[in-house]
Amino acid sequence: MSKVTHTSGKRKRAIARATIAEGKGIVRINHQLLETYEPRMARMRIMEPLMLGAEIAKKVDIDVDVIGGGQQGQADAVRLAIAKGLVQFSKSKQLRQDFLQYDRNLLVADVRRNEPHKPNDSKPRAARQKSYR
Repeated sequence: MSKVTHTSGKRKRAIARATIAEGKGIVRINHQLLETYEPRMARMRIMEPLMLGAEIAKKVDIDVDVIGGGQQGQADAVRLAIAKGLVQFSKSKQLRQDFLQYDRNLLVADVRRNEPHKPNDSKPRAARQKSYR
């Protein structure tokens, strides 16, 4: 039986679930190969953990399902899920250190969320203007 690892990553409203199994280095995002994933900037951000952990990434197949959010939020969620999965799959402390040194957001989720609108107000921070006439 081959080893399989499940991880997830979140960024804003995007949630990515990654499945990492022994294989040939194939990466799919929503059943689409990484090589054909658009936009190009998002694809390059997703490739960062694969390039840093290249020796492990070549030996595993990665399937990612991502829902919600926008393009960049989804890309950040995917790269978080992939990086966490590679570290969990390999159990390598060196790989973990490399990821943290390169970009802490590869392993640690960004917990910032947008602020809700206040009742009877226009925006989350801006107060309603007063007119005394």
